[in-house]
Amino acid sequence: MAGEPQADCLFCKVVTGEVPATVVRETESTVAFRDINPQAPTHVLVVPRVHYPDAASLAAAEPQIAADLMVAAGEVAAQEKVDVTGFRIVFNTGAGAGQTVFHAHAHVLGGRGLNWPPG
Repeated sequence: MAGEPQADCLFCKVVTGEVPATVVRETESTVAFRDINPQAPTHVLVVPRVHYPDAASLAAAEPQIAADLMVAAGEVAAQEKVDVTGFRIVFNTGAGAGQTVFHAHAHVLGGRGLNWPPG
């Protein structure tokens, strides 16, 4: 069922604590933790506690939780002190865009110059 934890989902397991992670922030609807393969000095993943395969499906089904995810991403940027120097919030949607874990999540990246276009 949409939104329900998936037994084979890595990020669902992080949310429940079954898989350890360096959690930096938690809210009622989100968990934020450090990426294990950081692409910038600050690289934190923000995931909803509910399971949807990508940001688009999360936003369509539960727009308030999608909004909560964005608020949490901004709070992480402030907590990590990259809010003043600049940061990027990235949602990869689909394998062709680089998504490797099919649980909606935002990457909060900062602490260095971020070129455009990305990738």
